[in-house]
Amino acid sequence: MSEQPTIGWIGLGDQGGPIARAIAEGGYPLHVWSRSGRFAALEGVPYTPHATPAELGAVSDIVGLCLSEDKDNTEVLTGGGLLDALNPGTVLINFGTGLPAAAVELTRLAAARDVRVVDAPVSGGHAGAVEKQLTTIVGGDPEVVEKLRPVLETFSATIAYMGGAGAGQVGKLINNAMLMANQKNISDLLDLAVAEHVDIDALVDVLRNGTASSRALQSLGSAITTENAEHLSTLQLIDMDIFREAFDGHGPTVGVITERAISGAEDLPKLAALITR
Repeated sequence: MSEQPTIGWIGLGDQGGPIARAIAEGGYPLHVWSRSGRFAALEGVPYTPHATPAELGAVSDIVGLCLSEDKDNTEVLTGGGLLDALNPGTVLINFGTGLPAAAVELTRLAAARDVRVVDAPVSGGHAGAVEKQLTTIVGGDPEVVEKLRPVLETFSATIAYMGGAGAGQVGKLINNAMLMANQKNISDLLDLAVAEHVDIDALVDVLRNGTASSRALQSLGSAITTENAEHLSTLQLIDMDIFREAFDGHGPTVGVITERAISGAEDLPKLAALITR
């Protein structure tokens, strides 16, 4: 890998667009393929568009995928010809949230072409991506991860190495479940406060500035609003489907955690309305 590797990028959504932009602003040559053919997220920064994933892969030292689901990765890698087009020594980074087992399988398939794979899901949402303050949760070969660090630092406040292939996904799924369980805690306790006719605005201010504070609470009314809460709730429920599948077989506690986190995701629009009313 050269000192200034060429970065290929696929996925220009809420997080992927700002991440790709940050990489270009960091001075890295950026090559992009867009399924929609739209590149508005990169307006004002230098990049090279490509007609196919395979065309992008052939000129990239590192390829980042920031897609919604594992099946999207498979579609691009096999159906789009990306994997076959990658040169030996290329590093493939999956920034999406998915199954740890899928990350392990992708690592195995890519190894046959001497391509290294790192799973690096991110936490911090759209706002964190725009502000270049994401937490990037990484699994894979530690030597490869260390070489990637300067690229990851262009958009990350924290880079947390979890372990081998799939460990980044484990860390992200646990992070997601804890966030949503905390949302349920907030929802239940604020219901009690409403029933007792407490000033909710004053109480939330106390909770945000006291020992009860959490990222779940801090995000309400800022990153999470009445306008986007329904959409974020839907995404959280998808994440919990992945969590349930990933940790199936780990005992009854997983079911308890899953159901509480799902309730927290479902309560998110109600919480946003209560705090931003």
